[in-house]
Amino acid sequence: MKKGDYIWGGIILLIGIILLVEKTRDAFILFTDSYKLLGGFIKFAILSTMGEMLAQRLESKEWKFQSYFFTRAIIWGIIGVVITLMFTIFDAGVTRVLEMKLLPAGESKFVFAFFTSAVMNLTFAPTFMFTHKITDTYLDMKYEGIKDISIKSIATRIDLNRFLSFVIGKTIPLFWIPAHTITFLIPGKYRVLFAASLSIALGVLLAIGNSKPVVKTS
Repeated sequence: MKKGDYIWGGIILLIGIILLVEKTRDAFILFTDSYKLLGGFIKFAILSTMGEMLAQRLESKEWKFQSYFFTRAIIWGIIGVVITLMFTIFDAGVTRVLEMKLLPAGESKFVFAFFTSAVMNLTFAPTFMFTHKITDTYLDMKYEGIKDISIKSIATRIDLNRFLSFVIGKTIPLFWIPAHTITFLIPGKYRVLFAASLSIALGVLLAIGNSKPVVKTS
């Protein structure tokens, strides 16, 4: 065990206590309900960044900060805002589709949750994941001092085979569709709590799916 293990674990423990204690949990839910987009930004900026740090720890056996650490955290925050919007959009969209009886769901909450998760992850998720891959690759190349970075050079740098086979081919059907099916089974006011826990896994899975980035040792 290293010092970083205790620090990382302590932060996770603190977050867990906040979510488990009734008063702080209710305050958290009230805040995220009142400021949904800001709540999504903060949640993903912190938890997904911690997920990436954990993935780095598992791969290198050391705690390391990625290049442009705070820029990446801001990108995660923006992703959190977009995902908060997508949850609402796909929930409402699939609800309307089921009302029109375009999909066979009946009164089943599970079927609704599954369709919502499947449609979201098979349409929005690949675009979002690839966009995030592009931003990560751009920051890696910028840190390396590469000049004249272009879409072509970024595309050449990306390991598309690994991205398609692991991130798209495995994490979406094997993890994200089942995980978000559970998310959409949970009452709306509690979904943010479950999404908060999933955002750590999101950071880990995307970081593992990436090629090893250039890092700074803390």
